[in-house]
Amino acid sequence: MIRKGRAIFVDTPTHARDYVGDGLSCSNCHLDAGRRPNAAPLWAAWVRYPRYRSKNKHVNTFTERLQGCFKYSMNGKVPPADAAVLVALQAYAYWLATGAPTGADLPGAGFSKQGFKPPQPPDYTRGQKVFQEQCALCHGDDGQGQRVAGRYVFPPLWGADSFNWGAGMQQLDNAATFIKANMPFSRGGTLSDQAAWDVAYFMNSHERPQDPRFTGSVVETRKQYHATSMSLYGVEVNGHLLGSAPANPAPQ
Repeated sequence: MIRKGRAIFVDTPTHARDYVGDGLSCSNCHLDAGRRPNAAPLWAAWVRYPRYRSKNKHVNTFTERLQGCFKYSMNGKVPPADAAVLVALQAYAYWLATGAPTGADLPGAGFSKQGFKPPQPPDYTRGQKVFQEQCALCHGDDGQGQRVAGRYVFPPLWGADSFNWGAGMQQLDNAATFIKANMPFSRGGTLSDQAAWDVAYFMNSHERPQDPRFTGSVVETRKQYHATSMSLYGVEVNGHLLGSAPANPAPQ
């Protein structure tokens, strides 16, 4: 079951296809098969739950946390709590956390955002330049990633095959922190704080799949779920109201 969980984690569209709506795998954000510090590692997540989450305003079990990943980051369907997919993913997380203290916020857990602020407000034009110089080699000039044998080896950063507007990575502070620690791939920590924030702003200034909680109004959905400066949903960028148009079709 642990091996099954790892297989699902590193190639989610193949091994959990009933619940995945985009082209991403869990390991696209939780790097090194969920083991790398400062990339939301599974071993640190397992010991933090049950935990209150402001996103849904109640204490979540680890099962609920995984269900949320499928709903938002995978832009898919929520697996039942007893689904074999969730059992396997939890078995893998439990195994990775062997020996870790429960109820602790371990070093390297999640995205360390404390004190991480840009010297200047994030900027689209500067972010575009950073993207072209540092990110396009892997993610493509159009941000749509690269596939090998039908599977993304470098994930799409926006568009129909990326995470939706409800995912945690659409928040600028989450994206900037992840980028600062881990990108460019294998050269994490080389971007300045300003560059990380700028390129996060550029990435999240593009359309992606709609928030599943969409009320029928972008303005009202922003008021209810995105009323923070860290979200660009419902914000006009370069004359376009983000969240108001469907994402471009996924590449074939």
